[in-house]
Amino acid sequence: MIRVLIADDQGMVRTGFTAFLSAQQDIEVVGEAANGQEAVAQAAALNPDVVLMDVRMPVMNGLEATRELLSRPSSTKVLILTTFDLDDYVYEALRAGASGFLLKDASAAQLAEAVRVVAAGDALIAPAVTKRLIHEFARLGRPRPAAGRRLGELTERETEVLTLVAQALSNQEIAGKLFVAEQTVKTHVGRVLMKLGLRDRAQAIVFAYETGLVRPGE
Repeated sequence: MIRVLIADDQGMVRTGFTAFLSAQQDIEVVGEAANGQEAVAQAAALNPDVVLMDVRMPVMNGLEATRELLSRPSSTKVLILTTFDLDDYVYEALRAGASGFLLKDASAAQLAEAVRVVAAGDALIAPAVTKRLIHEFARLGRPRPAAGRRLGELTERETEVLTLVAQALSNQEIAGKLFVAEQTVKTHVGRVLMKLGLRDRAQAIVFAYETGLVRPGE
């Protein structure tokens, strides 16, 4: 079972998400929070697999809560949910360590699938905001030489896989491009994350752009 915590300041939204997700055979809603501060406290107490985190909440917003939550040792992943598809939300959410970003106008089925994707350790960025994210990297994401030196720890094939991950390709798509088995790609991705000390694919995407391995438009 995938254990989920829902953080949103609107009670009707929490109720709707809880009702739908609880109906899924592989998902269990273990708690709710009405603001970011409650979300951090609940996550510490319940240790959910995924937190559905709204951006605009009182007391502590979703981005601040994500930073606070993910600064602590935990296997919890954060999926940002918002009605706002502004550039800075996307960029800052991923910089804060979020594993996914989904707009609230996504369908119920897309929401459930997003929870599964993030719980499995993959990145989930809504197609509607992918271009905005790349543009934001072009505007703000200046290469960091110090972080770039960590790329030397990767093999040539691992660097190649990281480059393709940063282009938001799935393991299946990467396998097709490299003419290898999908399981082989999964193994390479795992090694890349371990060597670079990254939480998941979302962080790998941020790392690849910020180190200059991949540049917007490539």
